[in-house]
Amino acid sequence: MFDVHLVLLFIGFLLLVCVLLSKFTAKIGVPALLIFLIVGLILDTNQVISSSITNYNMIQSISIFALIIIMFSGGLDTELANIKRVTWEGISLSTVGVFITAIVVGILVHLLFGLGWLDSFLIGSIISSTDAAAVFSIFKTQKLHIKDNLDHMLELESATNDPMAYILVTSVIYLIIHPETSMLLLIFNFFKSLALGLIMGAILGKGFSKLLARIKLSVEGLYPVLLLSAAILSFAATEVVGGNGFLSVYIAAVIIGNCKIKYKYTQLSFFEGIAWIMQIVMFVLLGAFSSIKELIPMLIPAIWIAMILTFVARPIAVLISLAPFDIDRPSKAFVSWAGIKGAVPIVFAFYPLVHGIYNAQMIFDIVMVVTCISVLVQGSTLKFMAGHLKVLKEE
Repeated sequence: MFDVHLVLLFIGFLLLVCVLLSKFTAKIGVPALLIFLIVGLILDTNQVISSSITNYNMIQSISIFALIIIMFSGGLDTELANIKRVTWEGISLSTVGVFITAIVVGILVHLLFGLGWLDSFLIGSIISSTDAAAVFSIFKTQKLHIKDNLDHMLELESATNDPMAYILVTSVIYLIIHPETSMLLLIFNFFKSLALGLIMGAILGKGFSKLLARIKLSVEGLYPVLLLSAAILSFAATEVVGGNGFLSVYIAAVIIGNCKIKYKYTQLSFFEGIAWIMQIVMFVLLGAFSSIKELIPMLIPAIWIAMILTFVARPIAVLISLAPFDIDRPSKAFVSWAGIKGAVPIVFAFYPLVHGIYNAQMIFDIVMVVTCISVLVQGSTLKFMAGHLKVLKEE
């Protein structure tokens, strides 16, 4: 039986350590998110938590809630005027780019490692999207200001590409379980999910922005609570009707964040703090659920896959996605390098575990290592690459 005081002591100490380490990592240029993952790996609670479907569901549920808060916070900070300038570029990256990344990775994984086609495409789908939490936090902590709205393009891509990756992951899993599934049905569900996500996000965002502007609460501290309900309802209501909740959350947050609401600064600060707590919880938890002993055998294949992703799949995806737009080569190179992975691929890697897919544990371990490599290598060198490619704004 757990002693509640010891549990609280542990949680408080863990939060303190993570916050202090984030200060240290900011100085040496290493993303704090990687440190949170490493802290979780050191805890290695696999010996305490049984590897059962119930636990996979629990971790997945906690991670999804954390992503809701992180994406909502990112949406609130997004200025609509900046997004409008790069809307189509961001959408192209988050749809066409994600699809091409998944296909290229899937083909090369199959050819190099002899893994089955569906398993290979499942790995490609899981690691196909950039991570909003990673991109938002790295841009903030490193104080990156990129010219030609490339930073806004990347933020828009990272915030809106999860729906595409999510649909690809769930579709491949469904095909593995039900090989006879019609492709037309999968395509229909894809467009339905995106359409409902956009519609529900717009409706709920507009509705809550009007409510927040007009309602008079007796306690100022209740306004962030009302905003929190908007985040949760945007996801849950959309998922209930068959739409993509993550897309709805971001759309609603952007609409609310660009409207005049009471105590706006207080609410934005509240959500920024909660978003950081969610990042710490999510990354530590995901790291803790992994096992260093299981990750070590996957190092070599994961490094190869990370190289395929970074130097082959992502550049091809960026070149094709941005081909219709007038963007110079250095900018495309920076966008390619900024395709940072984070918690989202790890969360998606839980789906095969939950559904009992063969090779699910191997896929999870590979994704974990690929994510660590991406955050460490790309995250820590992002500012250097921006300077080298001359895409930093002149101060």
